[in-house]
Amino acid sequence: MKADGTADGAPQGTQGDGEEKKPLIEYPTVYTFKVMGRQEAAGPAGFAAYVRELFRTLMGSEISPDSIHEQPSSKGKYVSVSVSVYLLSEEHRRAIYARLRQEQQEQRVVYYL
Repeated sequence: MKADGTADGAPQGTQGDGEEKKPLIEYPTVYTFKVMGRQEAAGPAGFAAYVRELFRTLMGSEISPDSIHEQPSSKGKYVSVSVSVYLLSEEHRRAIYARLRQEQQEQRVVYYL
């Protein structure tokens, strides 16, 4: 038995007893990512502009200003940016998280959810 509750050798998305697992997220969907970073690390345009450009690249289209929300920390050193995007698949969501992980390793992103 695997940690996710499936039997060894069971196809992904099914339980060992043959019952289908319901997906946690139904696609297509609007999904919100939260990305946190240092305000000054993103250059003169700011961290929100950096995140908007990152998601424009990841989504292949412009990100609406209504889909992005910026919340600076109390001292202004850090900023949290929430970005709501329309996802078609779990694979796309995972690809975005993989890119955010890469950005974190390169120290442009401090934390993401």
